Order: sequence, then structure tokens, then C-alpha cells
Amino acid sequence: MVYGMPSTPNPPRIDLMGHLSIKNLEVSFHTREGTIRAVEGIELAIEPGEIVGLVGESGSGKSVTCNSILQLLPTPPARVDNGKVEWSGKDLLDYSESSIRKIRGKEISMIFQDPMSCLNPYLPVVDQVAEPLIIHKIYNPAEAKAKAVEMLMKVGVKRVKEFPLSYPHEFSGGMRQRAMIAMALITEPALLLADEPTTALDVTVQAKILTILRELCSDLGVSVLFVSHDLGLVAELADRVVVMYRGKVVEQNDTASIFKNPQHPYVKALIACRPTLENTLWRLPTVEDFMSHSAEQKPHTQKKGAHSRFLHPRKNLLVGKDLVVQFTSENGPVRAVDNVSISIGQGTTLGLVGESGSGKTTLGRALLNLVTRTSGEILFQDRLMDLGTRKSEMYFRKSMQIIFQDPYASLNPRLTIEQTLLEPMMVHQIGNSKKERLKKVIDLLEEVGLGEEHLARYPHEFSGGQRQRICVARALSTEPEFIVCDECVSAMDVSVQAQVLNLLKSLQDSRGLTYLFISHDLGVVKFMSDEITVMQNGKIVETGSAECIYNDPQTEYTKQLINSIPLANRSVNFSF
Repeated sequence: MVYGMPSTPNPPRIDLMGHLSIKNLEVSFHTREGTIRAVEGIELAIEPGEIVGLVGESGSGKSVTCNSILQLLPTPPARVDNGKVEWSGKDLLDYSESSIRKIRGKEISMIFQDPMSCLNPYLPVVDQVAEPLIIHKIYNPAEAKAKAVEMLMKVGVKRVKEFPLSYPHEFSGGMRQRAMIAMALITEPALLLADEPTTALDVTVQAKILTILRELCSDLGVSVLFVSHDLGLVAELADRVVVMYRGKVVEQNDTASIFKNPQHPYVKALIACRPTLENTLWRLPTVEDFMSHSAEQKPHTQKKGAHSRFLHPRKNLLVGKDLVVQFTSENGPVRAVDNVSISIGQGTTLGLVGESGSGKTTLGRALLNLVTRTSGEILFQDRLMDLGTRKSEMYFRKSMQIIFQDPYASLNPRLTIEQTLLEPMMVHQIGNSKKERLKKVIDLLEEVGLGEEHLARYPHEFSGGQRQRICVARALSTEPEFIVCDECVSAMDVSVQAQVLNLLKSLQDSRGLTYLFISHDLGVVKFMSDEITVMQNGKIVETGSAECIYNDPQTEYTKQLINSIPLANRSVNFSF
């Protein structure tokens, strides 16, 4: 039996095999602004052993549909108005709470999107993975823990063998997601609901997780509903694809047909919005381009070659020499950045790629002096970065900014957008009066695609893409020359991602900005970058132009990163 799970005391697999059929499902949410219909008449079926991809942007109804299957929606405000969710001939929506609990985690398991918020910070990871076996009385606690360690090892969480009492905060993002997968698989379910299980993971971890899911379906006949906003990723895994838009299914077909001959403009947009390794466009198309144009019209784009900014070599704006950042761990000192030297030309974008734990974020923060360097020096505009005096610190803090990965976590929920953007101006004494600063704030909002009407709102009143635009505006509020973009689009829908990437490029042109663009998404990095640096285990293993890195990688590690990219994300499959 695969994954070391015995055939007893579990019932035979054939008894767990089930057919899922969602019929005319309608779900609404009751809010202060009125009733919002999140899902409208969904029809969806999954056969035993089949992998179905459910694709769409945030707000399209994907997760609501997925959570409805196991009655995981909060009621109120959610309410199922109509429809059935039939599992092996029985409607799960009619199940009582005690009855549905016997299904959850045993016959049907779920992998959630955010492992850090789903894992209990007070319990060791092994105990949490073992919990489903104990709850469903499959094994006693001692046996369950042994099986949990075995399953964690199977999905690549090797540290549990040496450190069985490790807690979630001691794991990287990729390791936490693998632990969530182990928890979902440990009871050998018949149906796996995977809700954005690889969002924000680097390409190598993503590829390993997709391999695990494929093997699971092949060896155990498990069905998978794979929810994602990335059509290219779904193409790597799914047998069939269902595309949702504003609560409705707009197209469904086998995977090959969806990519070769998409019918709906929204599906065409999702395919075309993805930055790919062969992309030569200066601007990415967006969903709005497709929804507002006929299929024959081409969204306004510009070839890279037609927009050359580098007729002459650029002077270096920032130089880091022999940088070392060392942390203390339970196993002794760890060098997150190990003797790294780096230079970024003025007005250019340097892309920084590598797996989780390679040192990308630590290097970016070290360049801003947000983490303490063990040794090495940094020159900004040929001036040694020395934060020994208040005047010197204020100069560098004003000239160098950062856009973080999570826009919601990096915005103060108690401050309005007006207060958020005014604060850095007041700290750095930009503008002579509040009236002058407020005008600058309004101009900034308009520059990033928002407006004056948003000033009095709070962060929770915006979508993810809008919040990231606010973070971009905040970074620009001090009129910096250098910005570190730290995974700033990694968790976004492809269409919102395209909008933010286009915005960053246009701002670079209009303001002459210099970027360090950190990302695990190699297609995004290639689209944004003039030069790319590859990091592994705290060291730089390769640096070169974007084209050279992708067309002629020199190291095995870089080749591995490129080969881990889903095939559909390496080239444009749909010509718009």
C-alpha cells in the first residue's frame, strides 16, 4: 500500500470511492450592503480518480464552491439557497453537523491555502498531522504519530525525523504547505479538495507538490478538485478544467481543448495575462483588455525591443560588497547571506530568484539595513551607507523603500488610506503644509490607479490588488530612487498581477526608479528584469541578462528552476 498505510483497519478502498456531483448550486452572502450572490447555478461533476481544475480570479466563487462541499462556509452570513452536493448518491448539504464530521478528513479531505493560519501554533506539526487518524479512530495516538512522521517524510518534510517536536513557525512556507498536504492525505481520502495549495510557493516546491498529487491519483484512485487562479498551473495537473467568472461557470472542457481553443474572452484573458519565458511584450494584457474588446482586437501592447532604455551602460545606484548576514539557530550559526556582492544600475531592474530559504529576502532587507549585517559594506550613490547619525539614517530611509509580499499584513488596519500615505511624508518632512501633502497623496493615488474617493477607507475595504496598489503608493510617498519589491505579486490573481506589474514598469519609466525584484516566479522575473541573479543557500550562483539566464543557464541549479516551471507557463499557448 502506498505511503506505508496498511489495508486495515481502514475499510477497502472500493468502499471509499465516490462520485461527486454538484447540481445547480446557489450560494449567497448577506451583508450590510445587501445580499451578494457568490455562486449562481454551478454544475460540476468529478469521477473517481479524476483531477478537475477549478479556475478563476478572487471573487469568482471558486473557494465558496469548494467550501460548500463540506459545509465549511460560515452561516450566517453565507447561505445555500439552492442545489445539491451529491457524494456517492447522498446530498452532503442535508447532513447534520455530526454526520458531516465523519466525512471531513476521512472520505473527503481539504488542503487550505494559508498553512500558517490553518496550523495550530501551539502544537507540534507531527501531532497535528496525526490528529485525523485519532479523531476517526483509525489508529491509537502512538501509532498515529508514527504514521504522521512517515507521511511527512513521504511529502519531503525531512526535519521531523530529527526534530519531531518542531512547531509550525520553525518551518518554511513550503514545508508548512507540505505538512498540510500530509494531514489531508494521511487518512487516504477518496476526494481531495485542494484550495490554492501552491500559491506563493517557489517553482521547485510547487513541482514536487504537483508530483505528489499526481502519484496519489494514480496509485490510490483519489479524485482531486484543484482550485487555482493560475490556468497554466492547472494545465500541468488537471484532466479537465472548469472556469468560473463572477459566480458562474463560463467554460469547461478537457485541458488540451481549453488551451488550444478557448471560447470565452475571460478564458482567453487568463491564458494571455500570464508572464511566460517567451514573452516579449513590454506590457501585459489584462482581463479588461479582453472583456472590453472583441476577440479579433489586440490589446495595446508594446514589444520590448521597441522600448529600449539602455543605449548606454548605466551607472551603479547601489553596490553591496562581501555581504554576510548570520543568524543563530538551534543547530548553531546559519549564514542566510554568505559573502555576496551585488550591483544594480540606476533606472534598471535586477531580478533575484531562488528557492525558499535561498536568502533572497534576507539580502533585500540587508540592502535596506532592515536586518543587521554581520560584515560587508553597502554604497548608495557612491556614498557608504552609515546609519550612525539621525541625519544619515533619514537620508537612506527616504531614498530606499520596500513593497512587501502581503499587502494586508503590511498596512495598519487602524489607519485610513489618507493617514497611511501622509505618515511617511510627515516623518520625512515632505511638503510644507497638510494641504500640500494631501494634494501629493491624491496625486499618488491617481498615479497608481485609485482616486480621492478612497482616502477615508480602511485596508479591509479594498481587494488584494487595490491594497498592493496602496502599498506601492506608500513606497512612492517619500520620493525614493530605489525600491525592493519582495514577492509583491506572488499571491495575486494573474489579471491583478498583470495590472501591478504594468504599473511598476510605467512608474519606473516616469520616475526613473531602480528595482530589486525578488520573486520565486521566473516568468514574472524575466518580464520585469533587465538582469537576473540566482541565489542558492545564501550564495550567488549565476548572474546575467534576462535572456541569457533563460536561454543559456550555466548552472544545474538554474536549469532545475527553469525545468520546474509548468510547461504552460514557459510559452504563450494562445495568440491574442
